[in-house]
Amino acid sequence: MKRINVVDSIMGAGKTSWALQYIEQSPPDKKFIYITPYLDEVQRVITSVTSRAFIEPNNRNSEGRKLRSLKQLIADGRDIAATHSLFKAADDELIQLLTDSGYELILDEVMNVVSSAEISSDDIKTLIDAGHIEVVNNRVNWISDRYVDGRFTDIKLLAQAGTLFLHRKSFLVWTFPPRIFQTFDNVYVLTYLFKAQVQRYYYDMHGLEYDFYAVKHNGQAYELTAYDQYTEQRKELIALVDVYEGKLNDIADRRNVLSSNWFGSASADKIAEIKRNVYNYFRNIVRAKTDEIMWTTLKDREKDIAGRGYTKSFTACNLRATNEYADKWALAYVYNRYYPHHERVFFEDHGINVDQDLFAVSELLQWVWRSRIRKGGPIKLYLPSIRMRSLLKAWAMYEI
Repeated sequence: MKRINVVDSIMGAGKTSWALQYIEQSPPDKKFIYITPYLDEVQRVITSVTSRAFIEPNNRNSEGRKLRSLKQLIADGRDIAATHSLFKAADDELIQLLTDSGYELILDEVMNVVSSAEISSDDIKTLIDAGHIEVVNNRVNWISDRYVDGRFTDIKLLAQAGTLFLHRKSFLVWTFPPRIFQTFDNVYVLTYLFKAQVQRYYYDMHGLEYDFYAVKHNGQAYELTAYDQYTEQRKELIALVDVYEGKLNDIADRRNVLSSNWFGSASADKIAEIKRNVYNYFRNIVRAKTDEIMWTTLKDREKDIAGRGYTKSFTACNLRATNEYADKWALAYVYNRYYPHHERVFFEDHGINVDQDLFAVSELLQWVWRSRIRKGGPIKLYLPSIRMRSLLKAWAMYEI
């Protein structure tokens, strides 16, 4: 089996710059597919590479779907830049097109290669009873030609692609087809703390092997080097982060506070207290302006915690691979991150141990490094969860 190249370096080390340099310096007969989380990063690839023409898939075709455009571009042998969301729609036809096609894959940041489908156990039973799906060895097959479009269209497409599974007889799990990674001549995954990422657990579950590298700038160009976490200068980096220590942290002085489960049962008074704390931090502690702020929490609680002066500064807690917020210096991370339950038990039932703490700190670091710190500037951070603060400190001391 072909080994996958994991370029594991801290945010801002130059992973994307190395990848663009690698593409520019490659022979003309090499073909690339560059996959990144956001559309603006797709445009960055298209405009940054001058030695060849990268094309973004579009929906101007008979099916009106970007996936059809992606398949046609592969058939035509074009260099392609696309988003994670499009690549996740890969099916057997795409895999066949890629097999022996001579492409190299550059995956900027890990994908959510495993996720639970948004469907209840009652709806699963309804689809089975209606004769729309059947379950064979836990794989969900779409067998109906009567269902055209509706609330289960996404389930239909995933089942038809052969990537949907029934787990514990109660929930559906989508998995990216692992054999696609073996269709490429080379695969490069650009990320940080890969050992904590879903894609690492997914690779281990499917027996896909990988090698670790790091990237550095030698004064003239970027180059891949041997992986060594102790070259990351974590002590110097954490010195740029002024983590708030004070009474506003009292609300989250136990390990489970601010987790998804805690938010699910938190009283209105507790949520109101959190909102007051966030407002107090931005308005009175750091005295930040709206355009200097970024904050996050559990998405379902965004509206409850949003307040005057910072409502529009909200970002998703899984933010990564973007420079859009590189001028922000006043941050609030009001969340206690744990691995999603359904995905965790899916891996654990396959013998894969999920490191909850390493996952939490990796997600926190990815989010924090969207701010001014990625340009070497100091930032201020409100991190009320005692667990998350302890994990950040442990990371800085190479204890995690």
